Amino acid sequence: MKNIDHLLENNRRWSEQIRAQNPSFFADLSGQQSPKYLWIGCSDSRVSANTIVGLDPGEIFVHRNVANLVLHTDMNCLSVIQFALEVLNVEHIIVCGHYGCGGVRAAMEPRRHGLIDNWLRQIQDTANLHSAILDGIQNEGEKFDRLCELNVIEQVLNVCETTIVMDAWNRGQELTVHGWIYDLKDGLVRDRGISVDRELRMHELRDRFLPTSKRSARFKAL
Repeated sequence: MKNIDHLLENNRRWSEQIRAQNPSFFADLSGQQSPKYLWIGCSDSRVSANTIVGLDPGEIFVHRNVANLVLHTDMNCLSVIQFALEVLNVEHIIVCGHYGCGGVRAAMEPRRHGLIDNWLRQIQDTANLHSAILDGIQNEGEKFDRLCELNVIEQVLNVCETTIVMDAWNRGQELTVHGWIYDLKDGLVRDRGISVDRELRMHELRDRFLPTSKRSARFKAL
């Protein structure tokens, strides 16, 4: 049986290095956590929240899953959001996807992948919703990138539409939800210009990205 003792050794060296730089670091850290940010990102091992944005442990609260999805039936994710808002009082929720996301790619493929297909169903729904945009892109790489971006937008909206976030805004809590995407090729985060800090802006964002035919039908119904 192969062991992983080298990881324990890595941990020991890391702890010693941190304590040499700041002897009270772990004592201070164990006393409280007061992050201003909740990061909802992909489980991809190359996309580490603290590393990407240069924050220390305790400075960002993190939830990760395959393809950075926010499903309204996912009690794990919803519990993280509730704890972040009602206990930690974070001021920003960042939904960060990344180009080259394996989950998004799998959702684009016509073949079956097993159990995970049920999880990725929402990405396929996003692709269907924005089919006019995606069908107009001939280059498969560019289409893949665009679906990664559209997935971030949809997850930002899903965060905003949770009862937890809506309740936070209704009680006057300061909270902004952001949509970012990370590029593995250069290590840079792209701000997609999506920041929502109140319910009205959420509706504006939804209307902005709603396909024209559905937007027209919605307005006729109003």
